[in-house]
Amino acid sequence: MRNERLSRVWKHPLGRFSIALIGLFMLVSTLGYLIVPDPSPSANTMHLALANAPMGTEMKVLRITDPTMNVSTGFFERWFFGDPTRTREYLIEELRPSEKQIDYKEYLGVGVISEDWESIQLAENETYEVVDRTYWLGTDKYGRDLLSRLILGGRVSIAVGFISVLISLLIGIPLGALAGYYGGWIDKSVMWLVNVVWSVPTLLMVIALTFVLGKGFWQVFVAVGLTMWVEVARVVRGQVMGIRQMEYVEAAKVLGYSSTRIIAKHVLPNALAPVIVISAANFASAILMESGLSFLGIGAQPPIPSWGGIIRDHYAYIITGEAHLSLLPGLCIMLLVLSFMTLGNTLRDALDVRAS
Repeated sequence: MRNERLSRVWKHPLGRFSIALIGLFMLVSTLGYLIVPDPSPSANTMHLALANAPMGTEMKVLRITDPTMNVSTGFFERWFFGDPTRTREYLIEELRPSEKQIDYKEYLGVGVISEDWESIQLAENETYEVVDRTYWLGTDKYGRDLLSRLILGGRVSIAVGFISVLISLLIGIPLGALAGYYGGWIDKSVMWLVNVVWSVPTLLMVIALTFVLGKGFWQVFVAVGLTMWVEVARVVRGQVMGIRQMEYVEAAKVLGYSSTRIIAKHVLPNALAPVIVISAANFASAILMESGLSFLGIGAQPPIPSWGGIIRDHYAYIITGEAHLSLLPGLCIMLLVLSFMTLGNTLRDALDVRAS
């Protein structure tokens, strides 16, 4: 029966669309540094002459490599943290190489023609190569590849969503189960704590916790997670209060099973359907809060890319010809949040026993 209900999610057009879009975002974000055009840490390679370059800009890049700097990087280190830059890069228009010297005309910007030739003396072990690079989504105001930073920004948002929801479940489910099963002073204490936390606006609570814990990438996980557990606790409490009156729970008590076993094996498995729905909605809320914190400058700190941080750096360009610098990360936030909210609504309909 449960499999039939879950199959409704995939059969529903909006459910199928949301699952496919979430899967695409997660796949691209998980691959991260393995697929981005700029695999340097935080995709932070800057070329100020390329600032605000339009989509599809193609450039010739002179790369000079020193073999003595070629320190090997492990696969997992490169996957999680990127590949440290071991080359010097120059944007060029023309090149005249010789055995020990390279003469080139540097690219200075759109419409600027360089008349002077620059020279680079190659050291004994240095080598060079000229590569063609395409900036598919253009560059930001610092000349960094926008596509790379959008992909890595998705890693931040999805990671915050996962960890925050996990923290909220680890806190909310046990507290809600204890309050609903035992009642009495335990229930009153938990509900008092829930009401106190809920009385403070969520964003203000997150900002306050961020200031207490400090600004940074990891602090956002804890700050957002510590504000989302209250809804989980309330829903679990309500479900457990109804389930503890069921006959199979009374039978488990008569058989002498401990309260811990009854809660873990008989009560919680039958109370998790609404929690799954809430988790999808909380995932969307976590992404929005992380983006808001980064936009305010108290989330992930530069040079770590985040969608909110990209919007903060470029929101003034929305009335210029470079509006895509702020619209593209905003579109990513909108699509991912909409997908999780749609998935949550579809799960709610599929898991509703009255719809069977």
